[in-house]
Amino acid sequence: MNRLKVVAGLLISLALVGLLLWNVDLAALGRQLRRTHWGWTLLGVALAPVGLWLRARRWSYLFPPRSQPPGLVAGTMIGYMVNNVLPLRAGEVVRVYVVARRWRRGFWMTLATLVVERVLDSLVIVFVLAVLVLVLPVPAVFRWTAGTMLALDLIAVALLALFAAVPDRCRRVLERFTRPWPGLTRRLTSVFERFVLGLDGIRTPAHLLPLLVWTAMVWLAPALAAWTMLRAVELQLPFMAAWAVLAFVGLGISVPSAPGYVGVFHYAAVLALGMFDVPREPALGYAIVFHASQFIPVTLAGWLLLLREHLSLAEATQARPTPGTLDG
Repeated sequence: MNRLKVVAGLLISLALVGLLLWNVDLAALGRQLRRTHWGWTLLGVALAPVGLWLRARRWSYLFPPRSQPPGLVAGTMIGYMVNNVLPLRAGEVVRVYVVARRWRRGFWMTLATLVVERVLDSLVIVFVLAVLVLVLPVPAVFRWTAGTMLALDLIAVALLALFAAVPDRCRRVLERFTRPWPGLTRRLTSVFERFVLGLDGIRTPAHLLPLLVWTAMVWLAPALAAWTMLRAVELQLPFMAAWAVLAFVGLGISVPSAPGYVGVFHYAAVLALGMFDVPREPALGYAIVFHASQFIPVTLAGWLLLLREHLSLAEATQARPTPGTLDG
């Protein structure tokens, strides 16, 4: 199944790259890229690791109070680096592993915080798209995708709220369904209990305001990066265009793709700028430069931190929760 997903992602990326280059004046694209202002570009490059640092800071408030898990910055940077170089969003599991290997409370509690983080970010994307729909002709495919994402988010929120509010009742339901297999019951119950403990962060009233503030900053940093790259390629567009790029890219990278979201990132950015009547060549030039400004610094920072953690890429990606270590 994983191999099929990898092949599908590669085919989708190749197809989108082909669509982007179809009927593009390559000479005009080259001239567009040569006119890039590197001062603005360097600012966008600097904002990429800043955005991940902000994510790590917000992540700390998704953990139970006073837990202080180590390695959140390293885990975030390494995880995003792995997403850039490997398929199937392998970096999500790597993020959890980097933190859980040095934190006694373990893999499943850390995974719960990451699930909450993903739901938060999905809700932000849906909110931004809802605002865009009110003022811009958003393509139908993105409206439908946003609606689907909102439905999935609401289901996820409902399940997480149920787990957090009545964990004992949920555990009894789990035990009832797995009663014919006692070994499986014990294992799943143990995982469920650790997972529910990972929801203590969002159940803590003192964490709610910091989570809102850090979430705003988490998304403001890439929005600023997207806007600076507009300036870098001489596109004088309003700040709303940067939010449109972020929202479209956020939806686009949910589609299977090659490592680094090649193709889907660029196609989504071009579609976003199309709403502002930007021609294909400058829009594609922007997508190339913006993608590179985020891909290169995150990948380099992630590799350096991987070395500092004394981890190999194989160890990080092949790790599994095992009793007494990651399940701790």
